[in-house]
Amino acid sequence: MPDLRNASFKPTPTWYEDADTYWKAVPSSIGGMLGGLDQVHAPDIRDSRSFLAKLQSSPALRLSTRYACDCGAGIGRVTKNLLLPLFDSVDLVEQNPDFLREARSSYLKQDIQRVPDMFAAGLQSFTPPLSRYDVIWCQWVLSHLTDDDMLAFLGRCRQGLADGGIVCVKENVAMEGYVIDSDDSSVTRSPVIFERLFASAGYKVIDKQLQTDFPHGLFEVCMWAIVPT
Repeated sequence: MPDLRNASFKPTPTWYEDADTYWKAVPSSIGGMLGGLDQVHAPDIRDSRSFLAKLQSSPALRLSTRYACDCGAGIGRVTKNLLLPLFDSVDLVEQNPDFLREARSSYLKQDIQRVPDMFAAGLQSFTPPLSRYDVIWCQWVLSHLTDDDMLAFLGRCRQGLADGGIVCVKENVAMEGYVIDSDDSSVTRSPVIFERLFASAGYKVIDKQLQTDFPHGLFEVCMWAIVPT
């Protein structure tokens, strides 16, 4: 269970190894991806689609629908239900090879020709291909990165964005500080901390939106669209 709110966050020496162990025990299913909260799937996709559609319709952005990247993709839940309906091609980045095997052999099988690459890597080590993506979508995954590794990853994303590309972040948020969960080696940050990290990585927030209609008692979830400054 999560600890109480913390003013600072110091990861354990085995932070990433512990997270890897946790996710290797999770079923390769929608229920596994959502921690058994299957009921959040529909409102999650609905609000994410609304958020992306608003960005795609913005004349100021002129956002292409050519290529997206799903970071922390699991079996491809977000890829199948959100990104493939809106983009020509989508790459997956996922640390657990079992999830990628399920995506390739079953969950995304019908659309696999539109999934050029599946990268078996954690974001702490992933470098996006140069200038490839119009949208890099990061959902419920940056919570597994340390602050330093999030800054480094966002820095590498700058090089992976096509002209006019954006990074979208969708994460649980705490009221203040950090809430550390030792069960799965994750940390829930406040919006203030997220936005401070975005700025430190050289990004500005161009839009943000709260998730609606999730069950009572869960963390709030916030979506941000950020672009390099």
